[in-house]
Amino acid sequence: MTVRPPGRTPAPEVRVIGSRVLSVGHYQPPRVVTNDELATIVDTSDEWIQRRVGIRERRWADGDDTVYTMATKAAQDALRKAGIAADDVDTIVLASCTVYDRSPNAAARVAAALGMSNQPAAIEINTACSGFTHAVALAQHSIAAGSSRTALVIGVDKLTTVTDMNDRSTCVLTADGAGAIVLTASEDQQVSPVVWGSVPEMGDAVRIERANNDKFAQNGQAVFRWTTVELPKIAKEIMTRAEVDPKDVGVIVLHQANLRIIEPLARKIGAENAIVATDVVESGNTSAASVPLALSKLLEKENVPAGTPILMFAFGGGLSYAGQIVKAP
Repeated sequence: MTVRPPGRTPAPEVRVIGSRVLSVGHYQPPRVVTNDELATIVDTSDEWIQRRVGIRERRWADGDDTVYTMATKAAQDALRKAGIAADDVDTIVLASCTVYDRSPNAAARVAAALGMSNQPAAIEINTACSGFTHAVALAQHSIAAGSSRTALVIGVDKLTTVTDMNDRSTCVLTADGAGAIVLTASEDQQVSPVVWGSVPEMGDAVRIERANNDKFAQNGQAVFRWTTVELPKIAKEIMTRAEVDPKDVGVIVLHQANLRIIEPLARKIGAENAIVATDVVESGNTSAASVPLALSKLLEKENVPAGTPILMFAFGGGLSYAGQIVKAP
């Protein structure tokens, strides 16, 4: 037997597979709920809501819309825009914090609803409002490792099912919807490394707990203070890892939680040229759906050239956060 001297074995060549965005899609329930309608349910007003969080209206799901149906409709929209069939997807990563059942998971149910016969990987994750950007990173990593070639990433939540309609501090925020993105393998890398993490000591700042009858609750002031200080730092780290100059960022899509958090960011990070998504004004807070929903609607309305750097960033329960830069399809 021949024994090679230590250190002489050549390292195998590792080829990193890139990813690119093929399309972005979304779905929203048809029912529009204005601030004036909310004022008939709880002690609030249009002026109070707009001054505090910037929301004018939101979409609420009626009986026919579930987490599963909304996710499926957003997926169908993304697949249609990508010009591919459901069976061209080999991996589904779905993010949500309002899924009803433990098993089968929501990704598997979406695969069944799409009529997929190719036995895709079906993965569900829950990092609350930051779920979608976490899911994009997981899908990118799977493609880079060669385990996937085309991934469908979905963010979906029906927050009205976990909302206390007597609590004006939260019921004015929450809404329902879904967004989806199709990622595929690429010779060049069009999805940057993710910047993600959590702040465990703030884990109780945003919660949906059995002890509170499974209702959404948050320490809004603590979250606002955290975003004011930390969000610009993390956004700058995302751009650094992506090797993108702030002036070259064309679009910024933050978690659509509060217009007062969203509006100042471009200036704080030196990305004054960017289009900033402000879908929270007409869609409210849709948790894991908010980033892809806002991005899909923005791309439908705005002329964003292919290859434009888009900064995506979300934060939520845990307190978890994740963000990356992708290039526009």
